[in-house]
Amino acid sequence: MSEVQVKEEGGGKNKQKKQHLRVDFTPMVDMNMLLITFFMLCSSLLKPETLPINMPSDAEVKEEEKNKVRESGAVTLLLGAENKLYYYAGMVENAAYSDPTFLKEASWNPEDPGGIRQFLLEKNKGTYEEIQELKLQLQEGKMVDSVFRRESAAIQEKAMKELKIAPTVMIKPSDLATYKNMVDALDEMLVCNIGAYAVIELTPGDRRLLFNKTENSNYLTEEEIALASKAGKK
Repeated sequence: MSEVQVKEEGGGKNKQKKQHLRVDFTPMVDMNMLLITFFMLCSSLLKPETLPINMPSDAEVKEEEKNKVRESGAVTLLLGAENKLYYYAGMVENAAYSDPTFLKEASWNPEDPGGIRQFLLEKNKGTYEEIQELKLQLQEGKMVDSVFRRESAAIQEKAMKELKIAPTVMIKPSDLATYKNMVDALDEMLVCNIGAYAVIELTPGDRRLLFNKTENSNYLTEEEIALASKAGKK
């Protein structure tokens, strides 16, 4: 409540009146508490969303377990230095280690025909379109999130086990890659609706492929550099 106090001062013929205005904000505090309580009870809290990542069970994946991945659908992404991205499809044959053209370089640009997104979309053709239709229904409110997740998982499982058309992507960051490269690679998995992907450490063979492609010895360990130098002298 507001209150006006008037004070008269004497001292001559001309009398001046001073007005002191005081506003009581106590009721406003009560009103603010009521509004805060109202919004807390009536508003729905945002649910935290997690990023699904298929991580290997062991710190080091055995080579025989990697070979079980279906060769026709296997795609390996190698994250290199200076924001470079390399990939190869299928499994590595012995002859590939001496062939610099085996490892392909791709750009991060989603509009680039030679970019990794266009390559993954082509590999995941069919499955991608079906899940995009589900996403559209989710955005329009025709489907709840739980149903969308269940239907998407069913489509991806069918594509992998029955139709055998879905790719299995293995992401292998090098020590020279940045955290942003890793995040960008995981984003591409979500954008392209890749159902099976895992983050795996580089193998000696992968480091050798990167070295043959870029001639950057930083990809190799000191022991591997010594062996390569010894082999070159022979």
